[in-house]
Amino acid sequence: MAVDGCTVKVVDADRVDAVRERMPAAEDLADTADVFGLLSDPNRLRLLVALLDSELCVCDLAAVTGQSESAASHALRLLRAHRVVAARRAGRMAYYRLADPHVRMLLDLALAHTEHSELVHPERDGTP
Repeated sequence: MAVDGCTVKVVDADRVDAVRERMPAAEDLADTADVFGLLSDPNRLRLLVALLDSELCVCDLAAVTGQSESAASHALRLLRAHRVVAARRAGRMAYYRLADPHVRMLLDLALAHTEHSELVHPERDGTP
């Protein structure tokens, strides 16, 4: 008997059908994966955490996150293109904020998960 393989193709056909029916479209899954990809960069994540409390301009975001204004601006363009942040213009200044409450909820949940979990990072500590 194979340990890592199924001996039958479908064990519970009703559950498989139910999951298939609620599975998002391929494009929606790709868009969601893109958002998680954006969140996987520590510098972009710092920008988003900085925006949890209020909107900030690029200069202030760069100062808070320790990035150059150019790097912060580039990251914000990516985040804005994927509707993770939104911008408000005031003269020549642009102020950034989280795009909507869903983004805040996603960040809050991810940060809470990290704070309450003992994460294992074999790639960091050399454990196989």
